[in-house]
Amino acid sequence: MASTAAPYAQPARKGRTLQIWTPEDKAFWEREGEAIAKLNLWISVPALFLAFAIWQVWSVVAVGLPALGFKYSTNQLFWLAAAPALSGATLRIFYSFIVPLVGGRRWTAISTATLLIPAVGIGLAVQDNTTTYPTMLTLALLCGLGGGNFSSSMANISFFFPKERKGSALGVNAGLGNLGVSVVQFLSPLVVTAGIFGVFGGEAQTIVKNNQTLQVWTQNAAFIWVPWILIAAITAWFGMNDIADAKASFATQATIFQRKDNWLMCVLYLGTFGSFIGYAAGFPLLIKSQFPGVNPLAYAWLGPLVGATIRPFGGWLADKLGGARVTFWNFIVMALAVLGVIWFLPKGQASAFALPWGPAEGSFAGFFAMFLVLFMTTGIGNGSTFRMIPVIFLNLKLRGVDKNDAQAVAQATKEGNTEGAATLGFTGAMAAYGGFFIPKSYGTSIAITGGPEAALYTFLSFYVLCICITWWNYARRNAPMPC
Repeated sequence: MASTAAPYAQPARKGRTLQIWTPEDKAFWEREGEAIAKLNLWISVPALFLAFAIWQVWSVVAVGLPALGFKYSTNQLFWLAAAPALSGATLRIFYSFIVPLVGGRRWTAISTATLLIPAVGIGLAVQDNTTTYPTMLTLALLCGLGGGNFSSSMANISFFFPKERKGSALGVNAGLGNLGVSVVQFLSPLVVTAGIFGVFGGEAQTIVKNNQTLQVWTQNAAFIWVPWILIAAITAWFGMNDIADAKASFATQATIFQRKDNWLMCVLYLGTFGSFIGYAAGFPLLIKSQFPGVNPLAYAWLGPLVGATIRPFGGWLADKLGGARVTFWNFIVMALAVLGVIWFLPKGQASAFALPWGPAEGSFAGFFAMFLVLFMTTGIGNGSTFRMIPVIFLNLKLRGVDKNDAQAVAQATKEGNTEGAATLGFTGAMAAYGGFFIPKSYGTSIAITGGPEAALYTFLSFYVLCICITWWNYARRNAPMPC
């Protein structure tokens, strides 16, 4: 990169907009770039955390609705858990391209503020068990606003960091953001036990649990996030930065649809993040259906916690060893873990695809351990695949460029970063459909075959496909695009 002093004679900032942003220039990075990038990262993290919390709040709320007197079928409950992923994935398609159009600071603040709509709506709706199912389904779809935020957040943060730091930075942003899934599943059962908002939080509901009559405030599962959403939106507006050089038209970004690597990485990220968000959304209901004697909310939050906290390690490991190598071996472990889950499921007579081996009554300990391995590998794979994407597109643009031509390198780097950011967002959009597909696959498999095994075999086959794609295109010797 060019490192002459001339550009820095200009003002680096105009309001909250960065007029000069060249993170690949080591002198610029050490002098001011790193501090600015880290500030934007650490404001982005809690905003994304809250987005994931709202996106996945139905995975907890849906489990408790029958006890509140809501007369919804099991299939309807699976729909409520899966619907936010469907809308969130669709919104991500649009959110993928919006940062270069609107600006990362502006959009982070605006998109965070929109989370108030489903948070307040759910809090009001669950207080009345005559609320119609279409109303509940609409609120579930509105939770997709949280899911959409991931694509814009990751695209925005990718602009701030140099190539050798992108994996770690994106891993931190996504990993700590993904913690919202685990925290909402852990915190919700606690906050509903007390009227923490007083007269502002509404009346308690009465339920019967273990032959005991209890009072709960189910609305708190949604209301607890309202003040934090307000704080995060205001902080983003006044504390983050827009990058002038990150501006790009939709037509410029749309060139990714002509890139084979964009579509290949959509498949791989569906295998990692799609698995993470799908397993997280369906885990409580799957536990309840297969091990009725187990309280799903006592355990389900641990899986997303493992997957989220290990994601930054996956990004760091990919920076050190190479994203393709880590992703390849990670998918192999995922495939083996699915076989382990199938092994430990109860071998009911109704299940047409149950294994003839393994414990007849199943083993919750083994089942849970295998799912923890699955969540761990989804986290590592999330980090490694998202390290692959910006590197692939940057290398693609720099191929054939004279390294001594500073202007050509700068232009190629800008184009590579723009395409890489758009691909990060778009692959995130495609992967989010896993959050819909996995819970619905469980429900369909149980309804048709009597057990979830058919769905799990489908996931296993998909991981084998991901292993082949990773090895052939990115991990083998003389691969077309080693990364």
